Amino acid sequence: MVPTGRAALLAAIGTIPVGFIEPSWTGILAVNSPLALAMMCDYALAAPVRRLRFTRSGDTNVRLGEDAEVSLNVANPSRRPLRARLRDAWPPSSQLPGKEPTASRQRLMVPPGERRRITTRLRPSRRGDHQAERVTVRSLGPLGLIARQGGHKIPWTLRVLPAFHSRKHLPSKLSRLRELDGRTSVLTRGEGTEFDSLRDYVPGDDTRSIDWRATARQSAVAVRTWRPERDRHILLVLDTGRTSAGRVGDAPRLDASMDAALLLAALATRAGDRVDLLAYDRRIRTLVQGRTANELLPALVNSLAALEPELVETDARTLAATVLKTAPRRSLVVLLTSLDAAPMEEGLLPVLPQLTKRHAVIAASVSDPQVDHMAAGRGNAEAVYGAAAAAQAQEERRRTAERLSRHGVTVIDAPPSELAPALADAYLALKASGRL
Repeated sequence: MVPTGRAALLAAIGTIPVGFIEPSWTGILAVNSPLALAMMCDYALAAPVRRLRFTRSGDTNVRLGEDAEVSLNVANPSRRPLRARLRDAWPPSSQLPGKEPTASRQRLMVPPGERRRITTRLRPSRRGDHQAERVTVRSLGPLGLIARQGGHKIPWTLRVLPAFHSRKHLPSKLSRLRELDGRTSVLTRGEGTEFDSLRDYVPGDDTRSIDWRATARQSAVAVRTWRPERDRHILLVLDTGRTSAGRVGDAPRLDASMDAALLLAALATRAGDRVDLLAYDRRIRTLVQGRTANELLPALVNSLAALEPELVETDARTLAATVLKTAPRRSLVVLLTSLDAAPMEEGLLPVLPQLTKRHAVIAASVSDPQVDHMAAGRGNAEAVYGAAAAAQAQEERRRTAERLSRHGVTVIDAPPSELAPALADAYLALKASGRL
């Protein structure tokens, strides 16, 4: 039972004449007794809340930053009309800041024996599974003096997938891939290292491509054509330890690593390569393995949706052992990790020879553009000290990248917006040179 503002206003108005005419308990009872009787009648005529029936429908997944709609069907089996205010509660991160009250609260009128549908529009600001909270209904009587109130638990899960902003780079990378594969109308032959076919020599062909044995068996000069390597294995390794929780801009480093991993996976599957994904800190957090080209991207997006950084130091020794177990044959291992000096020197560098001995390795890291901005600051004493600290951090990352390069690792250190295309370019360069 919840009194409304209208009942409080009537009670306040009724006390004014009592104060001037009959300031006593008798006067108060004379004014408020009819109001109390009216409230009791209003409560009796309000539709019961417990008998309402609810069902949900709508979106079950959405990309981060996009809108989703979840519908709530309300059935009124009673003989009284339902005049209600309804709150469909979701976690605060399910809606834009400042929009929670207006997005979750609705006014509702359901005649007896009928049903109505209301729609809640959500725009989540965080990845993961967002669970619907309680549905609270406040059923008003015809006079609007008092309301019945109750809650219902109507479960619904909205999975928020990674945004995948880097997919805008996919057409240009696929164009470069087709050029490598010799499928575009360019004057140079398709680059690659795997033999594709023989064709007749035409003026302008590289004489080093002439197949003299095939030429001896026919009357025309035969030329070998090549294509990029296919059916290679790529293992994407996401470091989900504490360094991945550091925020660059308004998102964790892990989100930028996910974006780069998704672009590379989409590109590699179009190139005919097999892609697996491993997320690790002190245990396997996610393992996507053995998926076909059509299944891979949906499986990656779903597995990464609920993945969050762990505030623990990554166990590099067991990580290397897990990589070697997951990829027993020669593969391209892409480590999406941090180039911070201390974690790298104590963790990955001692076990790196185990990986480079068997696999080609790319180390990709997210750099902070704010550090570059600080390094250029000279306005005052505080800015100079900040610039010195930023320059020291940059030098440490540069030395770490050089140490990795001496082990034969391809190092990519780029801000979030540039990491994904830079990683895709490195993959295409390795593919063109036959180093996979």
